[in-house]
Amino acid sequence: MPKTSEPPAQSADSEMLVLAHAVKATTRKASRTASSSVVVAAATAGSTKRGASTKKKELKAFSNKNLDVTANQSTISAKSREAIQGILDTLEVETMHESWREALAAEFTKPYFKKLKQYLLEESVSQTVYPPMEQIYSWSRLTPLDQVKVVILGQDPYHDVGQAHGLSFSVLPPTKPPGSLKNIYKQLSQDIPGFTPPSSGDLTRVAELGVLWLNTSLTVRAHKAGSHSKKGWETFTAEVLRKVLAREDHPGVVFMAWGLPAQKTCDALGVDAKKHLLLKSAHPSPLSAHKGFLGNEHFKKANEWLEAKYGNGSGINWNVLNSKQK
Repeated sequence: MPKTSEPPAQSADSEMLVLAHAVKATTRKASRTASSSVVVAAATAGSTKRGASTKKKELKAFSNKNLDVTANQSTISAKSREAIQGILDTLEVETMHESWREALAAEFTKPYFKKLKQYLLEESVSQTVYPPMEQIYSWSRLTPLDQVKVVILGQDPYHDVGQAHGLSFSVLPPTKPPGSLKNIYKQLSQDIPGFTPPSSGDLTRVAELGVLWLNTSLTVRAHKAGSHSKKGWETFTAEVLRKVLAREDHPGVVFMAWGLPAQKTCDALGVDAKKHLLLKSAHPSPLSAHKGFLGNEHFKKANEWLEAKYGNGSGINWNVLNSKQK
């Protein structure tokens, strides 16, 4: 298996991303400062120990300061918007692997994608969005188009702090594996000899071996699951999957469709069962894992199929995730 290309080096757009975060933080700080000033001014205005002229001067000073804060916030918001716009304009060039960028180039100029980018701009200016912009296309850098052997579909990214990083079901340390991922590990323990559930939820190492961990919606507003669904990402990721299916002179790929949404996505694509292996079951969520996910033997079946299609030794080495293996 050829080595995956290294992620792009930090660029001017990466620096702009830092600026965007900084100015958003400054905006919040300015807002808190204004609120604190209101409390202080109110207390001062109500004091019976000061003369009327003193109170008038203090209230006038507060009014002028509040106007300055408002003007400063407007300047900061404009800078934040400009920085975020610059990042979004070059996001695919700067952060998407070349193989995917070339295959998907036609999508970037379509009306739905431009509308999606505008939506992301408005959301990013006023809300916290996950994953961080530079990680939205992590899946593309870790699993180039020509290396995809297994596709595992998720719905949308985790929506809490320190979770999403661009791969479905995966979280970076120190975040512990969520419930769905714990159940994935349980099934791997049954299917893969020697597999030990790791303490980490980072799936990067198997992504580098050809497992495409793809959410059908690539972003989400903080603490609001499904908030970016039906904004255009589903159209884009459906095209991602079509590019996988359309590869010429390729043995085929394993699709793992867990839960009804993933199954509907695969059905809509018309996956050719003669060329590819489509595995369906319940979702690994703690709410549904015991309704058909646990015991589905998907990882065992996938490796057996890959060995038959690609040749001996072509299965996914899931043991790279083992906590005992460095």
